[in-house]
Amino acid sequence: MPVPSPDAKGGGLGVGLATPPCMDTFATDVVKLLHSSKKLDRDKGISQLQDKMSKLTEEEFQKLQETCLTALADKAMPWEAKQGSLMATKLLLQSDHLTSHSWTGLRDCCISCLGEEEMRVRSEAGEVLGELCKKSGADVYTTIRSVILDGVKTNLERLPLEEVPKTPVKAEQIFHDTAGWKNLETWMRCLQAVVEGCGPGFLSFIDQDLLDLVFGTLTHTNRFVRETGYYVCAAIVSCNGREGENVSTDLSENTILKYGQDFSQHFANGLADNWSQVRLAASVATRQFLTNMPSEESRHEFFGILVPRLCLNRYYVAEGVKIYCQETWRQIVGEQGKALVEKYIEEVVNFYVEQSDADNHAVREAACACIAELGSKIDKEKVRPYVQRLLMALLICFEDDSWPVRDAACVACGNFILCFPEEASSYMEKLLPLFFGNLEDNILSVRQGAAISLGKVANVYGNEVEKKLLEKVQEGFDGVENQDSFAKNFGGLESTPATFGVVKSLRDNDVELHSDKQMYSCGSLAPKMGKGREGGCMDHKFRKPSEPWELGDGCINLLAELSSIPRLSQQVSNLLPSLAKVLEKRNYPQHLVLLETACLQIPVIGGRIGKRYFKPQLEGFFEAIFYSLSCDNALTRAAAEACLSKLAKFLGPNILKGRVELYNPHFVNQLMPLLSVMP
Repeated sequence: MPVPSPDAKGGGLGVGLATPPCMDTFATDVVKLLHSSKKLDRDKGISQLQDKMSKLTEEEFQKLQETCLTALADKAMPWEAKQGSLMATKLLLQSDHLTSHSWTGLRDCCISCLGEEEMRVRSEAGEVLGELCKKSGADVYTTIRSVILDGVKTNLERLPLEEVPKTPVKAEQIFHDTAGWKNLETWMRCLQAVVEGCGPGFLSFIDQDLLDLVFGTLTHTNRFVRETGYYVCAAIVSCNGREGENVSTDLSENTILKYGQDFSQHFANGLADNWSQVRLAASVATRQFLTNMPSEESRHEFFGILVPRLCLNRYYVAEGVKIYCQETWRQIVGEQGKALVEKYIEEVVNFYVEQSDADNHAVREAACACIAELGSKIDKEKVRPYVQRLLMALLICFEDDSWPVRDAACVACGNFILCFPEEASSYMEKLLPLFFGNLEDNILSVRQGAAISLGKVANVYGNEVEKKLLEKVQEGFDGVENQDSFAKNFGGLESTPATFGVVKSLRDNDVELHSDKQMYSCGSLAPKMGKGREGGCMDHKFRKPSEPWELGDGCINLLAELSSIPRLSQQVSNLLPSLAKVLEKRNYPQHLVLLETACLQIPVIGGRIGKRYFKPQLEGFFEAIFYSLSCDNALTRAAAEACLSKLAKFLGPNILKGRVELYNPHFVNQLMPLLSVMP
């Protein structure tokens, strides 16, 4: 039917559109809401229309349809009214009442709206075209194919990533790398909606020209375009249907398999993209690609390039990517994940080593976690030929600027030493100082990881390193005596009052730190081993000189790890008086952290070395434990409560009460409430 023209005299519906006099009150109210300039009103109108959809008559549907088409055809209509009309039209298309003779006019209106300045109108127009394809089939795409593809081509004007010049750029050229790029993103979304709407009917339109166009967006410099491009690819590979539901039963004629190598290579690049949002989109496309394979056997053709990347993204810092890839892994490989990694072990190792040297520190951290997984879960004989390469990669990461990478590398090295002691023995001269460096790190979790790894080293190499570790513990405890009473929490920061709760680095205004630097997202972070603070809010390149108390804290954790070795019980017991002396020094702000760690580890040490070696040293800790129990710090107080409860369970409530009473009767009043709640 011809598109109605607006009332020349104005009067109207929303702004400049006449309401048909025959429309009932409900329809009139809904249209006013849909054409409102307020988003809440438009959403309310859609909600009301959705609730009444099943009760509307054929005539009312027809009137709403005509009103929406009139609004879309009116060039003077504000964008809010056009968006509301498109949203309503999409609902009408999802019903069985919309008449097919109006689809030509609707199609033309949507194509016109794709050129609107407002992005929300363009997005809604693309979704309506997708619904139209779902309603009418691929014939609709035939009539609009050239328009959509031309829209993508004309906006695809940026150079691909590999062709971006390395020369300096002007300030005005920087913004496009993170902002939307003209209308390209919405044209791509329109193509995605149309592909999803056509479903299997779109298979006949997949050819090399279309794929070259879509693949061109996957190497675009703008990450929003790359992200949308992967979602388009996900829609394309979904056209084939899942295993057992495939449209094409002849594998030689299977469209997705025909271009499978191209798809898999681009998906592999997306799974290693520097932006988390692009990784997620590539993860969606990869899952659709693998789950829509015509058979289990056909998947294996692409596992060599995709399996290593899926494995690594299971440990990626962005939760969306990590969880999605973990679920994809479960869906694709089920219980055969270990066997699959062993089958493609060379490809997996090559990719892990490559990613351990990536610019993105979150990727390096994930690579270290994956390397640790290889050492602990995969058949040792499969991994053994690659141990030297993996250890070299971990050694480099061990000295990383980013503390999460150092922590992950430390834990991974501990795993490899435990699993491959002979191969790792030649690296101990380099590794031991690095372990000790992490043992006195500013970050608590890094110190804990170093202690756990050193415990594994002691288990493997025995007397060869045990003496060094015990000496290090004694050194750490003795060093706390040299702790400055006014230790600073953060070195390299201005001592002036903070502005809005934010302190400044001493070199924050150094021009060199902010010139000619690559831009990164919060999930992508700064380059490896770069100078200065170049990352975003998740940059972990913060490092200050270690304080003596931090080494002492790490040594408490190390002593707890050494206590699990039966042959060292006597030596551990001999170090407990030194620990008790450390806890007596309380003239520095962080002494509460040290007390918290001690309260958490004292019961652990006692349980491991046994009552014979622990009970003679028990009284030495009472003063520190009950001091912690009455302090203002909630974490330290909770640790002291847990410590006394565990000691009571280990030694017996009455024995602990008697020992405390002998030491200081006043402490009994603090102990009894804890004993009264014990089971």
